[in-house]
Amino acid sequence: MEVNSVLNEEDEEEEELIEIGSYKVPIRIVRDPAEEILLLWAIQQPTLYKQNALVQQSSLNLDLESCGHRISIIQSPSSMSTPGVTGAVMWDSGVVLGKFLEHSVDSSSLILQSKKIVEIGSGCGLVGRLFPANLFAKLCVAALLGGQVILTDLFDRLKLLKKNVEANVSTWDTRGSATVTELTWGEDPDAELIEPPPDYVLASDVIYSEGAVTDLLVTLRQLCGSQTTIFLTGELRNDAVIEYFLELAMEEFVIGRVDQTNWHPDYRSSRVMMLVLVKKS
Repeated sequence: MEVNSVLNEEDEEEEELIEIGSYKVPIRIVRDPAEEILLLWAIQQPTLYKQNALVQQSSLNLDLESCGHRISIIQSPSSMSTPGVTGAVMWDSGVVLGKFLEHSVDSSSLILQSKKIVEIGSGCGLVGRLFPANLFAKLCVAALLGGQVILTDLFDRLKLLKKNVEANVSTWDTRGSATVTELTWGEDPDAELIEPPPDYVLASDVIYSEGAVTDLLVTLRQLCGSQTTIFLTGELRNDAVIEYFLELAMEEFVIGRVDQTNWHPDYRSSRVMMLVLVKKS
């Protein structure tokens, strides 16, 4: 890691900005979970902003533009009436992460060409917890940028995920690739996911309950090698759950937060946070 120290003139104290993993932009390190939560809510004030301003969850099809291609995402809004089910529609955090990847590659902050990328907790395909739609969007962008992408989710969510892959990636003339496989958090992953370890792990909206945090961290530990960089976005809903995740994750990972000034300029949301994680050496 390359470390740069910059003077925060406003607070008259030194803040350390560090390049984490493969992301070539110095970012703020998370050192105190409770302090980080207070800072996030104070700076972004998520409750003052509309939820899902970047997507249309009521639509059966959601179209996004990326890398000169149109991504058509099949959604299932009727499933939202089922308690606990959120994986059949897109969420802002998935769009934010997908467009962040595109922006970072364009600005040479990231290299995805020929890199192994595993996406967890999908839905339709962009990124997210039980979000095949969310997972699919990130996957498509990563594949368009040359990544060798593996999308994962629970078995009963793979059908919609595969549908979206077949409707998009299989028809593109792209340098990357996309496949779909089953992964249950907390259980041993298939060998193809960890041999060799991925260069990147992508996730959005995977921090949704304290009960899921433990299994999520087990899976992140299993997937990640010493050179793996994790990008994680999430909706700012429950500050207690996010703080709990940070507390546990900091035991084994270095965590940084990406400021919105480094996101895609047209895809920012005060209701979304973005973290970068790497295993401690």
